[in-house]
Amino acid sequence: MKEIKIDTEFIKLDQFLKLAGIAGTGGHAKILISEGEVLVNGQSCTMRGKKLRKDDLVKIDGKSFKIIQD
Repeated sequence: MKEIKIDTEFIKLDQFLKLAGIAGTGGHAKILISEGEVLVNGQSCTMRGKKLRKDDLVKIDGKSFKIIQD
């Protein structure tokens, strides 16, 4: 599981996918999300603006990511 650090209270799902290097552009992130390929805390999420916070887990293509903060 890869840990992704954020410096804010939350990050939106589409921004997270770009930050983590999963999506190269916002358009690519939108497609991944709308096709239901992204799991947030074990559930399929189709909301681009879903707010991710500390300890949330994101899974896509068999890869897992955990949100961490200072």
